[in-house]
Amino acid sequence: MANSLSALFQEIAQADNEQYLQQQVIPKIGKYFAAKRYRLFFLDQLPPKMSGLFQRALSIEHNPVLRYVFEHHAPVHEGVLLPASEWKIICPRLDHGHVIAGPIVNDGALVGGIGLTRDRHALAFNQQNMIDMSALCLHLSTCIAKIRSQEIRFASAKTKLITPRELQIARLVALGRTNSEIGKDLWITENSVKQALKRIFRKLNVSSRTEMVVQLLN
Repeated sequence: MANSLSALFQEIAQADNEQYLQQQVIPKIGKYFAAKRYRLFFLDQLPPKMSGLFQRALSIEHNPVLRYVFEHHAPVHEGVLLPASEWKIICPRLDHGHVIAGPIVNDGALVGGIGLTRDRHALAFNQQNMIDMSALCLHLSTCIAKIRSQEIRFASAKTKLITPRELQIARLVALGRTNSEIGKDLWITENSVKQALKRIFRKLNVSSRTEMVVQLLN
């Protein structure tokens, strides 16, 4: 194992933004579980349009592992739910031969999740992995609740002039994020961030990031 659970707990507790969790902590969790692929995702940051395997993987109708996490708010791996032969049909990718997923919850609701996969020829996830995942999800959920409680809250009526996605971007600007960092946080391109800011500036009749934040705060 790459890191001890206690070391991962400490690193999660020290995180002060979601980007740090994505870039620094989640890769270490992936390594801890000897995962081929790993991802922390938030429901409010998924792109509005998805296609191909990504769309199927995040479909609760198609993916029984994801459906279990949504319904039970608990971690699970594919071996608990169905035989390996059936999982191969549902998810034919070699690097998704074994998968474990866990919930990120906040205020009684599912707000995201963490998913890890291994090659088909690797060892399957087991009961101890589920116990460890449950503990990590508890710490991640607590950390994310803390981070989101500290987010800048725009109180101006002018927030009604912009879309929920544009509001997300504006909040990240207020936290000092660059366009590149915002793009990584929201899984969109840097150019998409630039275009969104242009639309916000036009709607609020401002010409700078600082003016935009002031308008939305007051």
